[in-house]
Amino acid sequence: MALPNGPVTTSSEAEAVLFELVDVYDRAYEAAAAQLSLSPAQACVLGRLDERRGMGALADELGCDASNITQIVARLETLGLVTREPNPQDRRARLVARTPRGDEINHRFTTAFTFARTAVGRLSPDEQDQLTALLRKALG
Repeated sequence: MALPNGPVTTSSEAEAVLFELVDVYDRAYEAAAAQLSLSPAQACVLGRLDERRGMGALADELGCDASNITQIVARLETLGLVTREPNPQDRRARLVARTPRGDEINHRFTTAFTFARTAVGRLSPDEQDQLTALLRKALG
């Protein structure tokens, strides 16, 4: 999941720092997932299941192929972290939900993945507001 941390040609110091931020974020995310014997993709899907979700909706939200979600959910199901059940509105479709163990593991992941909280915590409230505004502007 992490970007290669090798040389990247950038056009500005801001772009270089952004690449560095993404790389450090990804490595921290991977490390937190690994602490719980999860892949980053499994941790990501588990975190998106605060309520029952359709597998197609998960794939759309994550911008990936439905077959990828099927494989990730199958592994999470094997680990006892999620269940799949028929969608009452469309019996061909499946809804995915976290199990109580999945809730526990998701909570442990959220607690272990501190990168963003720690990074933002280094900023004053005014700096946090400035960063928020600049990031929103950069995202368009």
